Amino acid sequence: MRFRPLWLAIGYALVATIVFLSLAPDLPDTGVEQGDKLGHFLAYGTLMFWFCQIYATRPTRVAHALAFAAMGVALEFAQGMTEYRTFEVLDMLANAIGVALGWGAARASRVNVFAVIESGFPRPRE
Repeated sequence: MRFRPLWLAIGYALVATIVFLSLAPDLPDTGVEQGDKLGHFLAYGTLMFWFCQIYATRPTRVAHALAFAAMGVALEFAQGMTEYRTFEVLDMLANAIGVALGWGAARASRVNVFAVIESGFPRPRE
């Protein structure tokens, strides 16, 4: 991948965004009961799918899946230590399901989205 540093930078920005949003005091209300679970699911699913586009080997994907699931657990404990957020086991479950389905979506698509994007850019002349 020619743009690997860009893909990684965006991926780590996604991680930072999830950390920030997980610990921020005021988040908008979605108006949906338990709507935050959908947010957890989508955030962690997107994160895992993103990194599956960068790393294709099973051991690396397993390592990322475990790291993202652990991050979700750690952030829930961190939320429980604040006065403005709450600890919820269901959020951890939503995170883990998102990770699993993000990986599954990457496997099912069998197409590397980043490679497709990069193929649309001409190679620089040497």
